[in-house]
Amino acid sequence: MHFTQVKGILSARNGMNIYRGCSHGCIYCDSRSKCYQFTHDFEDIEVKENAPELLEKALISKRSKCMIGTGAMCDPYLHIEQELMLTRKCLELIDRYGFGIAIQTKSDRILRDIDLYKSINVKAKSVIQMTLTTYDEQLCAILEPEVCTTKQRYEALKVFQQNKIPTVVWMSPILPFINDTEENIRGVMEYCFDAGVKGIISFGMGTTMREGDREYFYAALDKYFPGIKQKYIRRYGYSYECRSDNNDKLMSIFHEECEKHSVMHDVNKIFSYMNEFPTNVEQLSFF
Repeated sequence: MHFTQVKGILSARNGMNIYRGCSHGCIYCDSRSKCYQFTHDFEDIEVKENAPELLEKALISKRSKCMIGTGAMCDPYLHIEQELMLTRKCLELIDRYGFGIAIQTKSDRILRDIDLYKSINVKAKSVIQMTLTTYDEQLCAILEPEVCTTKQRYEALKVFQQNKIPTVVWMSPILPFINDTEENIRGVMEYCFDAGVKGIISFGMGTTMREGDREYFYAALDKYFPGIKQKYIRRYGYSYECRSDNNDKLMSIFHEECEKHSVMHDVNKIFSYMNEFPTNVEQLSFF
């Protein structure tokens, strides 16, 4: 890892990335793509060491409370977070100043900070987003090798359920010829339903590939799934969107099961929910 001082931390839409790069090793990671213009190795994590200082200044200057998002590009619970605790320091500020948090991760390290998520949820709103792609534990360990397994993430979701903190699952990406099966989709959804998730995000059954991401992914396919790379090349060429041939069937199952279990599955509605700051909190702040 290496440290850097940045000029700003919050985007125009109130999102932030405390780290840049990742140590989770997921074979399909879009963040490896060259379009993001990394000037260092992806595993050499860039640490924005002045993130808490910048966040505090940004929160103080805001005219109204809002939801703060993190984790869209780089996971806030990387291995180094255990030592550096920058995510926790930022959460303490969000809690102190009465803002909400919508955070996305693949790691059960998030449970370390459950005290802060509970406190934020009482004052405003916490939404925990967890990525679940692969029900089979052995397959999950290949696709997402340096992070906890799907079952462990499910168990973390259960803890948040017990503490009445809303959760959303990203069921993405689903890799053609690898985990785009009915058995996998139903297995992941059963975890979601049992953990009482508020919504499940799916943009369709498939994945995306760009320069940088594609080469890393293909190397992993050659290592773990001999012959599958050739199927991708024949089926998708250099397409950005790689839609599973099973998409229609699996998406039908996905929507039907979500409806049956009263779980949100419209992407736009889920994003609206996550971005919406509770109005009653704003009203109370005037007194």
